[in-house]
Amino acid sequence: MSAPRLLLLIPPLTQLNTPYPSTAYLTGFLKQHGYVTGKAPVSAGTGGAGVVTQADVGIEMALALFSRDGLTRVFARVREMPGDLPGEAQQMLALERAYLDSIDAVIGFLQGQDPTLAPRICQGRFLPQGPRFAHADEQSRALGALGTTDRARYLATLYLEDLVDLIHETVAPQFALSRYAEHVGVSASSFDAVRCALAEPPSLTDEMLLEAVWRHIEEADPTLIGLTVPFPGNLFGALRIAQAVKERRPAVRVVLGGGYVNTELRRLLEPRLFDYVDYVSLDDGERPLLCLLEHLAGKRDEVELRRTFLRSEGRVVWRDGAREPEFGMAEIGAPTYAGLALDRYLSVLDTLNPMHRLWSDGHWNKLTVAHGCYWKQCTFCDVGLDYIGRYEAMPSEILTDRIEALIAETGRRGFHFVDEAAPPAGLKELALILLERGVTITWWGNIRFEQAFTRDRCRLLAASGCVAVTAGLEAASDRLLDVMKKGITVAQAARVAASFQAGGIMVHAYLMYGLPGESIGETVEALERVRQLFAHGLIQSAFWHRFVATAHSPIGLDPTAHGIRITGPAFGGFAENDLSHDDPAGEAPEWLGVGLRAALSSYMRGEALTDDVRQWFDHSVPRPKVPRHWVARVLEEMPVHDDPAAERRFVWIGGTPVSESCRHDRRRVILPNQVEDVEVRLSAEKADWLLDLIRSATPLREKRGEGYPSLREVRETYPLGGPRGFDALVRSALWRQARTGGLLLV
Repeated sequence: MSAPRLLLLIPPLTQLNTPYPSTAYLTGFLKQHGYVTGKAPVSAGTGGAGVVTQADVGIEMALALFSRDGLTRVFARVREMPGDLPGEAQQMLALERAYLDSIDAVIGFLQGQDPTLAPRICQGRFLPQGPRFAHADEQSRALGALGTTDRARYLATLYLEDLVDLIHETVAPQFALSRYAEHVGVSASSFDAVRCALAEPPSLTDEMLLEAVWRHIEEADPTLIGLTVPFPGNLFGALRIAQAVKERRPAVRVVLGGGYVNTELRRLLEPRLFDYVDYVSLDDGERPLLCLLEHLAGKRDEVELRRTFLRSEGRVVWRDGAREPEFGMAEIGAPTYAGLALDRYLSVLDTLNPMHRLWSDGHWNKLTVAHGCYWKQCTFCDVGLDYIGRYEAMPSEILTDRIEALIAETGRRGFHFVDEAAPPAGLKELALILLERGVTITWWGNIRFEQAFTRDRCRLLAASGCVAVTAGLEAASDRLLDVMKKGITVAQAARVAASFQAGGIMVHAYLMYGLPGESIGETVEALERVRQLFAHGLIQSAFWHRFVATAHSPIGLDPTAHGIRITGPAFGGFAENDLSHDDPAGEAPEWLGVGLRAALSSYMRGEALTDDVRQWFDHSVPRPKVPRHWVARVLEEMPVHDDPAAERRFVWIGGTPVSESCRHDRRRVILPNQVEDVEVRLSAEKADWLLDLIRSATPLREKRGEGYPSLREVRETYPLGGPRGFDALVRSALWRQARTGGLLLV
């Protein structure tokens, strides 16, 4: 039997700036198991276990659309439409020539190929200005702070959004800039609406999608196609692809997986889904995919598949008889982007939110510090599902090996760690190894506001390349944080944010309102705390969303215990996740969310930071009882001096010290770092001791995360007076200078 040929596809649409990482993870895994990456000749053997090819047909569809040829097709279809067009569409049709002449240049600019276009875009007479530009003046103050390139990217994104609006309102109602027919996949408890959408004739964007798909199918000649569905906005595109494959190549098997599948399709009973796909795989894809490939090769019985739905005798059946264990984090191999044209992605700027800008700007290599969440107690979270509930940390040496492999493959040094909550210990170990090996990267990831993120640990993370973190502050109310078992307090979060601030690391807070039992007064008080966090520079970015009960969270599984009543939707055999509910004890009117979002928008621009938070709401709300100087008092509680009894180790992140004789037995020691040198004058004996401590605390490749001097050992062996002398030292100006210069305790 010939070796299997697997084609992994990312359907439309996720991010425009970087590939969604699922296919890169699976391709890297299969490569480690003997698969060849690339496109095999149709009739040739491979010499290995098989061939795996990956493609992002979402970005290919978008690029086909946003081209001279693509827009020519769009405008031609729009002109053929019966009836009167909206005035905005007529205006854009009148500017057809301007759009056709500019589109390829704009796309090249957003791909980073031609930065010289930026000043021309900013001139204001190059881009045709459709309806979206009418709102650009509202952002003029914030735009004024942007450089020429960022301002041009923002204007170029408005230009694309005008085209998206035209396309959405006319020839392709399912198209949006980062999602595709999202309404089809949201709360799709029944398959009826999905099936009806698929029964519609393909739209223009569907046609462009399928043109890209067939190019890859003709080249790869797959025996199995894998479709990843991370979000509701990918479901329709995936099934449109599967539908076309079944019509033209019914012998090719199709498997569906991804984040949406893992959360929404766990109770799948709908046999009609299997008119389009052959298999549906849940949770981590490595073991299920390997088992499926073995089954299709005749090497494994169907009953020995892993976490897989299929249709048998007209009904959906579940197969999970594989005896093999899950693959550990160290066994899955490094992701690979082989086959994905990273230089073709678009860096759009569709928001002035600092964190969202970082997320959507340029390519980010995606890796995971640890599988799952080490806390896994939050009542609003799907803690029972495998991707959260099964925690396993990645060995930091192996993680760094994968970082270096991705740098070598892609030439890109930006990394997004896509953890549910990256563990503080794992991040510390990773930072040390990066410094020891001299690996330069820029990275960010999601964390919890843990006390373990001390000021020095955050400085260490910054030295290793950390530029931003995201974390859940949720309700910003101690009562509600306790009820939801978040395991933090708001004051704790403020102190942790202050530690990141000391390291120059941006903090983005995820916020939530409308939790079970939350009153309007509590929400207003939460906004007051958030205002103070922004005013003190502790957070720079935030997003506030409304609580939704989910089927697999503790709240969704036992709503009565949390004081709410689930009102729908009734499960219709297909998707199940977001649930509607009544909350007799809480209030979350829509106008509340409008006010919260407006406040955040201003705070992120540095505006209205001293204003009464009640001004943001159209209705009367209670005066917050939070003291106006709450954050200042919280920060006063942060320790000033080092605790000699703390379990910490010294790490030096500065440059190589320079020691010079002054007079008599005095020394002048210069402690260099990237910002400014710190100069200390001390006795020769104390200088020798300090220089020895710095040498032993300096990250070197042979240390491999070990051998850093402990605070306790250094204190006990201090040659100038033992522990008592050391305790006096840590309260001195000399010690504060050394710590400022880069002597960390982590």
